[in-house]
Amino acid sequence: MRVKKQKRHRRAVRFYTACFGFREPFKILCDGTFVHHLLANRITPADTALANTLGAPVKIFTTRCVLAELRSLGDSYSDSLNAARNLIAARCDHEKRKSAVACIMDVIGGKNPEHFFVATQDAELRRSSKRNALFLERPSTFQHEFAKTAEEERSHMTDLEYKMLKVKKKRVSTEEARDSSDANEGPNPLSCKKKKSEGNTNAASREGGNVDNNTRSRSRKRKRSRKSKSTTESNV
Repeated sequence: MRVKKQKRHRRAVRFYTACFGFREPFKILCDGTFVHHLLANRITPADTALANTLGAPVKIFTTRCVLAELRSLGDSYSDSLNAARNLIAARCDHEKRKSAVACIMDVIGGKNPEHFFVATQDAELRRSSKRNALFLERPSTFQHEFAKTAEEERSHMTDLEYKMLKVKKKRVSTEEARDSSDANEGPNPLSCKKKKSEGNTNAASREGGNVDNNTRSRSRKRKRSRKSKSTTESNV
């Protein structure tokens, strides 16, 4: 059961990381009820316990208004007050003390720019924080819808971007058509005609010269033989 709960928590953390820009180390904003819960159940050290739950290192914060509220609760919460004093103080500009719920909601604001996870045992604060990032709560329907709307806005193109995309597609189509026509025409067949090598030409000319020389020598021999024959006949 504990493993299933831890997996559920980590799935929620992945959702906030992917859709709302939460980054490690995660910042946990605690109120007095959560600090008291940690001490009462001996969940210490708190940063290690929270890091194991989230699967990432954490930094734990509180506010001056939370400290003032714990102080007003008397001796029964003195240990919780001392533990809360060791936490990092988130910026709180309230000159006059507010309740912990009102103070934390002011720190988070409408868009939670500091990306705080809120750790609380207060039912009122849990309900108020469902429109923001709430620690250990499953993402609410509002958060899912907000993430979906934000994703659609990021993927939506402006008119200028749409026109630029059309021009780019047209340019690419023109270049592809030009390349295709060049490939279909093929090379000029005359330019592919093989040139006669000089070696073959010289060999042919030498062969022709040899043939002429042989023909000439044969004709000379024939003429000489005829002359010698006529001389012999005259002597007889």
